[in-house]
Amino acid sequence: MMLYYAGESCFEVKIETDSNDITEHLHDDKPRPYVCTVCDERFSRKGNLNVHRLLHTGEKYLCTQCEKCFTTRYYLSRHMNIHNSKYKCTECGKCFNSNQMLTLHRQIHSGEKQFECTVCSKQFTKSVELVVHSRIHSGEKPYKCYFCDKVFSQSGTLNMHVRVHSEDKPYKCDLCDKAFRQSGDLKRHMRVHTGDKPYKCHLCDKAFSWSGDVKKHMKVH
Repeated sequence: MMLYYAGESCFEVKIETDSNDITEHLHDDKPRPYVCTVCDERFSRKGNLNVHRLLHTGEKYLCTQCEKCFTTRYYLSRHMNIHNSKYKCTECGKCFNSNQMLTLHRQIHSGEKQFECTVCSKQFTKSVELVVHSRIHSGEKPYKCYFCDKVFSQSGTLNMHVRVHSEDKPYKCDLCDKAFRQSGDLKRHMRVHTGDKPYKCHLCDKAFSWSGDVKKHMKVH
């Protein structure tokens, strides 16, 4: 049983948690061209964007056991598997919302890495990790920026790049309130406050905060 909220009204809806209705999904590694016009969050599929929009309309499905809210009946039914202990690890007792997540978790206990690179024999616990790794050898860059046509081998790198074209600066300095588009930019900025100098000259042991400064210094030698 769950509660469904629509506007100011609230009524109960019964959910039949049939495992046959649950489709397993692997973690995708795709670009996200669909943008929410309310909060600018991006999605790889239009259907995911439509589900996300429910967050702004106030329509949610509520778990009566822990009061967590979900945007669709499907996500609630998956979540209920945790409370029902449907997918429970026999090693540590942890419960999961799907058989796929339980299978991935079991590899932590077994140390199993069943996905092997045919080029360098490096092994991975997840197929998606192998797919991303294989692009090192193939040079494949399937993710294209929608604004400037630059291409990238990973969706995460593309998502960080897209911020160059927007005003989004989610990484903020706690000391001076400056904001940055990428976590690496914030990390480099923090050296202003900490005085950290990780770049050392191997000839005279002088140290610098920025890689560019040590390169300029090397010209002295």
